[in-house]
Order: sequence, then structure tokens, then C-alpha cells
Amino acid sequence: MNLRTRFLLLTALLMLTASAVAFALFQRAAERIIEHWGVRLAETQVRYDSARLLQPIGREIALARQMAHSQVLRRWAQNPDDVALYTEALAEMESFRNNFQDRSYFVALRKTGAYYHNNAANEFGEAPLRYHLKESEPADAWFFTLIREQRDFHLNINPDVPLGVTKLWIDVLIRGDDGHILGVVGTGLELDGFIRDVIDVSPPGVSTLFVDHSGAIQLFRDRELIDYASIVKQAAEKKTVDRLLEREEDRAQLRAMMAQLRASGALPMTVLSHFVKVGGERNLAGIAYLPELDWFEITLLDLDVLMPVSSLNVAALAFSAALLVTLAIVHLSMTRLIFRPLGALERAILQVRDGDPDPVALPSGKGEVGKLIQHFEAMANAVRSTHAELEHRVQERTEALNRLARIDDLTGLTNRRGMTELIVEELSRSARQHSALGIIWIDVDHFKQINDMLGHAEGDRALTSVAQLLRSQIRPYDSAARWGGDEFLVLLTPCDRTALVTLSERIRAEAEHTLSLANGRPITLSIGAYLAQPGESDEHALLRADEALYRAKNQGRNRVVVSG
Repeated sequence: MNLRTRFLLLTALLMLTASAVAFALFQRAAERIIEHWGVRLAETQVRYDSARLLQPIGREIALARQMAHSQVLRRWAQNPDDVALYTEALAEMESFRNNFQDRSYFVALRKTGAYYHNNAANEFGEAPLRYHLKESEPADAWFFTLIREQRDFHLNINPDVPLGVTKLWIDVLIRGDDGHILGVVGTGLELDGFIRDVIDVSPPGVSTLFVDHSGAIQLFRDRELIDYASIVKQAAEKKTVDRLLEREEDRAQLRAMMAQLRASGALPMTVLSHFVKVGGERNLAGIAYLPELDWFEITLLDLDVLMPVSSLNVAALAFSAALLVTLAIVHLSMTRLIFRPLGALERAILQVRDGDPDPVALPSGKGEVGKLIQHFEAMANAVRSTHAELEHRVQERTEALNRLARIDDLTGLTNRRGMTELIVEELSRSARQHSALGIIWIDVDHFKQINDMLGHAEGDRALTSVAQLLRSQIRPYDSAARWGGDEFLVLLTPCDRTALVTLSERIRAEAEHTLSLANGRPITLSIGAYLAQPGESDEHALLRADEALYRAKNQGRNRVVVSG
């Protein structure tokens, strides 16, 4: 055997051995990269899914709470046999029905057990009394359990057999002025449509479910695993997330993470992750706590589906075959054609593994090594694209939620939170530019009487009329907000005393002469105004405007008082 043959055999043996070691290291590195990417993807996906759930349901919860606080419904719930109160309550319930997304409502009275309901088709508009709840009926146990446990708010997935519907129910207790429970009001979201719009939109390899504080499954794409009417069941009867997990250690770990998140309150949102076995496959579970609902959001990621290592194995095997073909090439060619590109590829893999997805310049390579580089670049581009898309979606949802948090739902004006931030910002600018700004504090006169005598709907109409008036009277660069209840705030920047007095009086006069209630009575405003000077704090400026408003109300209302 000549030296060339022995060199070729030795080279072949060394290259085969090196290929096997490189393949094992490459596969392990690829697995670690995918696992690290999976953890970050789980955090992003959980935040995105949570925002997707909270956006539609948050508005419905707020409306249901407003309905529970309606003075019209509370008076009727205390005297359900009063025909006049029932007529007012029926109009109030229909007003809320038209605002709910599902165009449906329910009201259950504790005193009589009467259950009122109307749906989107307005089938029961004239006769909303559907049946009477009985404590002896298992299907009615939810009502009596809510009252017994005094849960002011509860989400419940439950079929209503008498009505023939299955919905995600939003339940809110009605309480009297003394705190006594008068009944339960709320609305529902059609379960199949809600699951289709929120749960079933996840891509292949991603499963999303929501569970309550006990682990009972509330929303999941497999309807058979949803635990309906969880509130009335014993722990052993519930369909919990444990049913999805094959190993007891996974169940224990998941329960421990749920307890940790619930104890901390998870503000800001914290996402924990852990690998579990589901359906014989290894999944990465990401979990977060939603304190607004007292639910947990769990996302299961099948990394073999999202980013299968097997696709990299083919490239690695092709690379090994290419090494054998290059036996005829001397070691200098091997260094130039193989080892140098592999070194650059390894550095790129380590960069991605360390959490830096930014592209790096890789040699084009030739043959199978070039294909391997292309596969990696394709994988890295896919990771970057998926990461960027998810980050963009989360950012859009976050920005939308931030905007909603600063807008008043009823009037469309800036709310108290948004106006407070604006006042602080403008006072800071005032201090820098040495300019004054004006604050006009407005109160709708006798607003409680409007609600008590004409109903909640007329009160809402009065508030929206005042909001429209403010939009039409202020300057384009001024701001108006609903401060809370029947109070509004106008911020004038820049401003002097003449402009402040003129605009305040114009708003008061316009309201008195152009705005009126359903009974013809004019809507009048009490106004307190204050000209804030550079360097003043927001607390002091608001206090002076509030003092002026107080004097305006004490002096007989429907007038303007300027402080200072």
C-alpha cells in the first residue's frame, strides 16, 4: 500500500470521524438555538394571545359593570312588581343590549328569581322574562353560587339549556346602596365564534388555551375539553389542564408556575416557560396570569413543527457526503472550500444561539457547503421574519390598548388619565416658554336629577351633547376631556385672561341656548376657570380651577367664576 493510498485512507478516516463529530455538534447546537428561539417565541406569542383576548372582552366587562351600577335597574330590582319601574328598566336593558357586542343581555333578580333575556334578533323585546331560577335546579346553581360566594365579577363558560345557547358569560352582581346583593346582570359572547376568532387563529404548531385559577379549561380549540359551568363543580369533576399533560412532574411544575404568577400579581405581565410532554410530543409551554380575568393564558409550542431539526439534518448529511467527495482535493483546497465557510457558519449559528438574529456576512460557498449556508440563512431569515412579525403585532396591540386607555368610551373625548398627562406636559412647556395656560372645569347642572328622572340613556345623551359642544367651541390646538361622571375639563394653550373668560362664557351661553333634554328643559353648565402661570404644579392649577367651580355652583349654578 503506497503512501498516497495510505494518506487517502487516513484522510478519509479522519474526515469521516470529523464529519460524525461535526454532525453531532451541529445537531446539538441547532437544537439549543431552536430551544432558545422557542422560549422567546413563547413569550411573544403569550403576550400577543393575551392582548387578542383582552381587547374584545375588556369592553364588554366595562359595559356589564356600568349596567350593574345603573340606578334605574337597582330601583327596579328592589321593587320588581312596580310596573312603572319595570317600564324604565326595560328601556335601560334594551339600551345596554344595543351597546353589547353580542346584542344580548340577561338580568336575574334575587328577590323573585326571575330571569330576563333578549338576544340580537330581538326575539324577546316585548317579553324578556324567560323563566324563573330555582335553587333545586342544577342548571341554575351558577346564580346561587355567585350570590353565596359574593363574587362581584365572574366569567363563566356555560350552556343555557332553556335558551338553547352556549356562551362565554360575563356575570356582574347588582348591589344596593347598602351593599346588599339584588341580582346578577351581564351579557354573553357566542362561544364558537369567540373560539374561532381568538383561539383557532394560531398557526400550526401553536396551541392556545385559557384556564381559570383552579386550572379548569375555559377556552380551547377542542370543545370536548372545555370545563363548562366550572363555578358549580367540585375540584375532582373539573376538566383541568392536567388532562393535556402526560407526566405528573409536568403537572406539578405547571401548578407551581400558576401559583407563583398569581401570588405576584404578574404586573407587568410575566411569562414563565417549561418543556412538557403533550400527546407524545415535547412542547414548550408558556404561561402568563391575567389579573383582570383571574385566568391564565397557556401557549403550547411544538418546536418540531415550527422549526424542525430534521430539515437541518438533511443539510448536515449532505455536508458529510460532500466531504467524502472532496477526498481527491488536497488539504489546502479543503481549508479554502470547507473549513473557512464552516467557521463563518459556526460563528453565525453561535450568534443566533446567543440571541442576536441580525444577519451576518457569510461566504457564498460552493457545492453542499453553499447549500448548507443557504439553508441556515433561510432558517435565520425565517426566525427574524417570525420574530419581527410577532413583535410588530404585539406593538400594534399595545399601542391600540394605550390609545383606548386614554379615550372616554361614551363621549370620544380624552379621559381623565389622558388629560392629566397632557396638563403635566403643557405645564412643563409653559415653564420653559414662560407662557400661561387656561384650565376650564365644567359641571353639568343637576345631572343626578337627569339620571333619576329621565333615565341613564338620557343622561348619556346629555353628556355626549356637551362633548359635541366643546369640540365646536374650542380652538383647534386646545383640548377637551371628560374628567369623570358629569365633569369636563378644557385646556387652553396658550391663553390669557381675556381669552379664558371669553371662551368660558361662550361655552356656558351656547349650552344654555342650544342644548336641551327630552322634556325640553335646557342643559346648563357651572364653570370654574383658572389661568395657570409658568412654574405652577398641576395639583395647584387643578385645585384653583376646582375652587372656582365650587363657587360657581354655590352662587346658583349656570355661571362662570374665574379664580385668581
